[in-house]
Amino acid sequence: MSGMTEVSSLTGRLLVATPALADPNFDRAVVLLLDHDEEGSLGVVLNRPTPVGVGDILEGWADLAGEPGVVFQGGPVSLDSALGVAVIPGGATGEAPLGWRRVHGAIGLVDLEAPPELLASAVGSLRIFAGYAGWGPGQLEDELVEGAWYVVESEPGDVSSPAPEKLWRSVLRRQRNELAMVATYPDDPSLN
Repeated sequence: MSGMTEVSSLTGRLLVATPALADPNFDRAVVLLLDHDEEGSLGVVLNRPTPVGVGDILEGWADLAGEPGVVFQGGPVSLDSALGVAVIPGGATGEAPLGWRRVHGAIGLVDLEAPPELLASAVGSLRIFAGYAGWGPGQLEDELVEGAWYVVESEPGDVSSPAPEKLWRSVLRRQRNELAMVATYPDDPSLN
């Protein structure tokens, strides 16, 4: 296997859909990569709120979920399974609390089978996702080469943005390069 190229991991980064990305599942999507290696990638779309309240499907976790307190559609795969992503202030350095697994810095995955009170005191913000976005080996790399995604650094606040519909623009706006200009793209380029 010496021919395998090393995949530099993008875990913890954001994939921001470029205007060139044609897949409607990911139109203007902001995806937090939770896992990225030579076996593939897994992430959740941060800006697709659903009308379903967290309390409707995971009662115990509703109090910990930030505004808007709804389930987000994490992606087109496994829509019947829930993933919890939580930011633990100080989680980047300290001891990881029970029921939480660090993904990147202060961002981590929550074991939704664990009792919520285990994490209640530690959680800064929590978001519940139904489904996820998945890529097979090399698939995401191909999409990056095709120019489907911008790769940018995540900030802990992205996970719990209270205005998810503005996340695509706000993530692009804070970039210090030409990406900030993309944030001004009209929703429908044919209107130009």
